[in-house]
Amino acid sequence: MSLRDFQKRIEEIYFEKDQARGVEGTYMWFAEEVGELTRALRRNEDQANMEEEFADVLAWLATLASIHGVDLETAAQKKYGQGCPYCHAVPCAC
Repeated sequence: MSLRDFQKRIEEIYFEKDQARGVEGTYMWFAEEVGELTRALRRNEDQANMEEEFADVLAWLATLASIHGVDLETAAQKKYGQGCPYCHAVPCAC
């Protein structure tokens, strides 16, 4: 699944509810999920839980992007498609 396909899937599942909640409320859920990921990383939890927490963070990020009309795949390509956004090297030479 591409990043664009993932974002579209999250929109299909949650967009109406998330848009109605608004950016501030949706951002609070995103921040909570980042906190759960932080806790999982600190505790060095099992792989299955790590995957779940990373997926949750990505889903909430996709929702926030969708509310703002941002295609994450396009945004990532524009910023990082040529390598480091500052020196353009891969790996970064800054």
